[in-house]
Amino acid sequence: MAAMATSMAATGAWSEGLDELDPAVVERLYNKDMLDPAQPIGASAFRDFVAKNPPPWKIGYASSYAGNTWRAGVMGELQNTIIPAWKKAGLLDEVIITQSNLNDSTQIQQMRQLVDQGVDAIIVCCSNPTALNQTVKYAYDKGVPVFSLTGYLTSPYSVNSSVNYQQAGFEIGKWMVNEIGGEGNVLVVEGIPGTSASDSQDRGVKAGLATSDKVKVVGSIAGMWTDQVAQGEVQKWLATHPGKLDGIVVQSAAEMGVLRAVQQSGRGNVPIAIGGELGALCYWRQNPDYISSTFQVWPPADEIQLIWNIMMRTLQGQGPKVQSVLVDAISIDFSDLEKLMDEDCNLNNPNWLAVGAERWGSSDYLDNFFLRPADPMMFSAK
Repeated sequence: MAAMATSMAATGAWSEGLDELDPAVVERLYNKDMLDPAQPIGASAFRDFVAKNPPPWKIGYASSYAGNTWRAGVMGELQNTIIPAWKKAGLLDEVIITQSNLNDSTQIQQMRQLVDQGVDAIIVCCSNPTALNQTVKYAYDKGVPVFSLTGYLTSPYSVNSSVNYQQAGFEIGKWMVNEIGGEGNVLVVEGIPGTSASDSQDRGVKAGLATSDKVKVVGSIAGMWTDQVAQGEVQKWLATHPGKLDGIVVQSAAEMGVLRAVQQSGRGNVPIAIGGELGALCYWRQNPDYISSTFQVWPPADEIQLIWNIMMRTLQGQGPKVQSVLVDAISIDFSDLEKLMDEDCNLNNPNWLAVGAERWGSSDYLDNFFLRPADPMMFSAK
């Protein structure tokens, strides 16, 4: 009976807010059969939020890690594009940046310090989904909303944005099944286990691979979303597993490291699920028959633009309807790649493909997620 009551309560919470969204978006991205069961999709706690201060606002960015190409892409977009643009608009005072090197206790301490320093909002990235919850509540009680990009926090007092990673992982897993002809041995390279984005996508990938009973997952290792780490781990795995390998599904940012490991092992042209690293995309550009397509699930420049837009709208009182704003992953085929990259590209390019903000949560798309939508760049305090 208690379990049934909990289920009914959860269903009621989900309907509030979701029933205000475009039904097609809800069916496509919030379908419970294809959604991480821990993904918070209830009504937002900030529907009637009023910022404690007028603009220009002081923002905290509490990053959990800085050691890969993806994080560098986020930081570059933040420092070179976002901060200058929003300062020019008169809506941003400063951004205080911290980095906790995957230590939850350090990130918690840094977030509390940001609140005590008087920030108006905090952005966190790719963090443990539960460890920060008490600190998120501490910030909420002080009038400071917390926004999580590229993965969710389970706190009811956070606002989250991402792709539906479980669904995206499922599509990538199914893609690999088709890529290897419906049968074979596949190695799975996760991101950072314990983070919501990594765990959700990994769950989806393995479900997608399981759509064929002739596909066998022969190994699952952690690439830590880092090329150097993934290269070393895959090299070790290949050295101790000399059997047939037909494909590798890897979470970005690690595909370039996996590609190098396979090439150095002499194991043949094993298809790899490539994400957004330009060096890996360049390899495909120079080898058109290598794979058929790729999926963009977290382009860093677009991800930070998305959560920044959501944060600014919330500070302006636009009222987010739901806890998590989900967007579609984007599939790119070779004809798309030809338009994006020349054949004389750089195989060692550490940068990332930018999908473009208008394809990754456009203004019109985001309007649907707010009660009082408006162009956030045009805001002026009354």
